[in-house]
Amino acid sequence: MARIYPLFSSSKGNSTFIGTEQGGILIDCGVSFKRLSAALEVNRIPLSAVQAVFITHEHSDHVTGLKMLTKHTGMPVYGQKRTLQRLCDSDKIAANSPVIDMNGITINCGGCEVRCFNTPHDTIQSCGYRIHTSDDKHCAVCTDLGHITPEVDEALTGCRLVLLEANYDEEMLRNGPYPLYLKERILSCNGHLSNTDSGAQVRKLVTQGTTHIILGHLSQDNNRPYIADKTVESCLSGMTRGRDYLLGVAPVETQGGAVIF
Repeated sequence: MARIYPLFSSSKGNSTFIGTEQGGILIDCGVSFKRLSAALEVNRIPLSAVQAVFITHEHSDHVTGLKMLTKHTGMPVYGQKRTLQRLCDSDKIAANSPVIDMNGITINCGGCEVRCFNTPHDTIQSCGYRIHTSDDKHCAVCTDLGHITPEVDEALTGCRLVLLEANYDEEMLRNGPYPLYLKERILSCNGHLSNTDSGAQVRKLVTQGTTHIILGHLSQDNNRPYIADKTVESCLSGMTRGRDYLLGVAPVETQGGAVIF
């Protein structure tokens, strides 16, 4: 049965496991290998169950633990060509791990079929992932994007579960302590997705059959879980929570628990 484990989700570290205790895949490794191993253990997932890691982009909150993870396991690292090249050039991947460019192809790994889609973000290259599980369920992980493009919309449509960014509350960001250049970066079309923009996309997805929504990559400075939750819920007026859709917020760090979809 398909499960998604949001192990870490915030502007300071991200990693998601999709699969079962017998096998699955990891999306990003933005915390130390020690913390990742502890999070897997809390969820009763042996490290040996992780068949590969798929990287969205090279920012530190997505790759901090990648070097030690690959050093200890030798597991393959998948991603987009320029992202992988940047990671190799900066010594973020151990030499014993295969590095595979997955642009334009579907990867079969850990009981899943995985393909990437481009996301607009201020990095050399950035992507989300759509996963087809062995029990014929579709889900997607989509964070770090300034706006919803037609490619993103197409990749998310038809998924039973979507982990979607709700990074900031616009009022908190505009009135907060960040310097102007950083506020403008976050607000830009290559920055991050606001609660309101996330809610608009969630409404579209739910009307097209998505039943499970997890809000992720919340800023700890410019957002709060209850604000993200209520903002997105308000975009779903006319629909009944718990009947038409299930909505949750990914924890900053897992205390154990998965979403079955």
